[in-house]
Amino acid sequence: MTMNTLKDLYLDQLQDLYSANKQSLDATTKLGRAAEDKELSEALIAGSNGISEGMETIAKICSDHGIDPTGEHCKGMEGLVTEVHAHALDMEFGDSSVKDAAIITQYQRMVHYGLAGYGCVTAFANRLGFDGDAALLEQCLENTRSGDRHMTKIATKGGVNEKAA
Repeated sequence: MTMNTLKDLYLDQLQDLYSANKQSLDATTKLGRAAEDKELSEALIAGSNGISEGMETIAKICSDHGIDPTGEHCKGMEGLVTEVHAHALDMEFGDSSVKDAAIITQYQRMVHYGLAGYGCVTAFANRLGFDGDAALLEQCLENTRSGDRHMTKIATKGGVNEKAA
């Protein structure tokens, strides 16, 4: 596909974000099962639900624009998921709190990638005058921000980092 307009870029990025979400959903589910801390595990399950909701939103927007949401493969998230496996799921840990801290680290890296993606497509939708799309994407962006803040709270105030230290 040739990118001639902001709309072309917008649609391409929606597909890329859908792919990123699909890949991060599987990784987040695995992280949730691997977490020892109950609050962390529950937050990752909620994160998985949020990712699924985001995928549904993107799929609806893509459908409204007459495109298939699965038209791209996100190499960026592929790399982050590889890191999730290398630094959290497949690594050996002598202490479960250290493992939980690693899980939070890897999850937040994926989330921050998602924040960038949602931020860009929201800005594009606003510029293009796709007010309905923008409102839906802004909600996804805010949900993602909220999940990120909650994960930081689990790490710092919830004691995961303190226990790991």
